[in-house]
Amino acid sequence: MAFIGTALLTLLALGAPIGVALIGVTVAYILMDPLLGQSAIFRSFFSFVNSYTLMAIPFFVYAGFLMERTGLIKKLFRFADALIGWLPGGFAYATILAAVMFGAISGSSTAMAAAMGVVAYPEMLKRGYPKWMAAGVIATGGGIAILIPPSITLILYGVLTEQSIVKLFFAGVAPGLMLAFSDAVIVLVMAAILALPASKFSLKEMWAAFVDAVPALMMPVIVLGGLYGGVLTPTESGAAACAYALAYGAFALRGEFFKEAYFATQRAINLTAILFFVLGGVGIFQFLLANQGWPQDIAQWVTEMGLSPIGSLALLMAVLLMLSMFLTGVAVLVLVVPVIYPVSITLGIDPIHLGILFALCIEMGAVIPPVGLNLFAVSGTTGVPVTTVMRGSFPFLCTDGCVLILCMLVPAIVLWLPNQVVQSVFG
Repeated sequence: MAFIGTALLTLLALGAPIGVALIGVTVAYILMDPLLGQSAIFRSFFSFVNSYTLMAIPFFVYAGFLMERTGLIKKLFRFADALIGWLPGGFAYATILAAVMFGAISGSSTAMAAAMGVVAYPEMLKRGYPKWMAAGVIATGGGIAILIPPSITLILYGVLTEQSIVKLFFAGVAPGLMLAFSDAVIVLVMAAILALPASKFSLKEMWAAFVDAVPALMMPVIVLGGLYGGVLTPTESGAAACAYALAYGAFALRGEFFKEAYFATQRAINLTAILFFVLGGVGIFQFLLANQGWPQDIAQWVTEMGLSPIGSLALLMAVLLMLSMFLTGVAVLVLVVPVIYPVSITLGIDPIHLGILFALCIEMGAVIPPVGLNLFAVSGTTGVPVTTVMRGSFPFLCTDGCVLILCMLVPAIVLWLPNQVVQSVFG
């Protein structure tokens, strides 16, 4: 275990991609152990990625890119602005609301931050928002997509732990809305201090924006309605989202659609290939963990420490946040979950509760330097220095930490909704 951990950290510190580092170290260990067959490498790799549930990831990724290329995101944003843009600091509220709506479709935090950087940032500057605040709102608003279902992070966690994806989605609703509300509170305070402008309320404009946004608003209705109504599985809902986005693009853009679809398809394939390469490495890593009995050893060590479940969770959250300073969210998830999950079961920690706490930590990690992907996504699309984005993100990061602590101390916040749904469905 010491060899694996040291080698992994060394390769990651040298800048090796997480997939290359993970597969390289585990394969090297298996090849050096005469008791482990080499065929296990390929068998564990392909058996792990050969999952029906994992197919939901490329579908939702593709749907998100199609929404961006076909202009559906701009329609959502215009409607959000017309709905609440008349409040002081209302354009920042609209950005958060659009993040929630887009998060209910794509489930990708970085994609959301990059898309909103293109759409929202120039308009915020026109309306007198300081650069640091505009960039900070977009960077942290994108993180909400990690919690609002469907969430790629929760899908990955569900596959890694064999937990119900739908139940995880329900569990992410309340914390996701709490993140949006806490961000809105920060905007309210900033609006009062900076005397931020507000646009005039226009019922005519709101109705026109709503009518224009109906095609975009139908997407979450189809995805979430089919998912929560029990009509579609997560994978089928992702396929439905893609089909709807393709149909809309072909109808609305006509001849131009094929060009836009090409770029969306290319980006989706690239991201999916990277994710599945990493996940194959996770399959090999999990095989090695199970074969060597390391999770059981760690569980015994943690049990002997005598920590309560809350104490264990607090220690784990601190470790996750520190790891998030140097690793991407996916890297933290695939490296830590296979080791920590068996330990949490031994300590009596609810796996659904643990999954949401993981997602909250990853959401915060998206804006924690030096690796925070949302910081670089916003900086890259807006031209704002990363340090300026960090400055604007800090107040929101503090309130996100409060949401994390509250959800950790009060599991009912996370578990009440999924438990109610299970009880109503299964009696």
